Amino acid sequence: MGTRFLLALCLVLVVLTCEIQGLPQDEPASPPLLAQVKESLSSYWGTAKAAAQGLYEKTYLNDMDEKIRDLYSKGSAAMSTYAGIFTDQLLTLLKGE
Repeated sequence: MGTRFLLALCLVLVVLTCEIQGLPQDEPASPPLLAQVKESLSSYWGTAKAAAQGLYEKTYLNDMDEKIRDLYSKGSAAMSTYAGIFTDQLLTLLKGE
């Protein structure tokens, strides 16, 4: 595994070295590889984000959302109440009063 890592590291360094040297000034410069990759990734991200947003809006149920929020608030209130009672009982048991 060490040789594969070393080979990959050398390949990355060679690519970065070629990128730093750039093109001669007399030829028309095309966008650097890193800029092309960045633009491509941002395009893919935007497409995926738009698709996910569309899917979310398509499947969003307002009534179900309210029910889930209500259930969560009631459940968390009950849990905090019972946790407080349990803590009080445990402290009373440990103190021995």
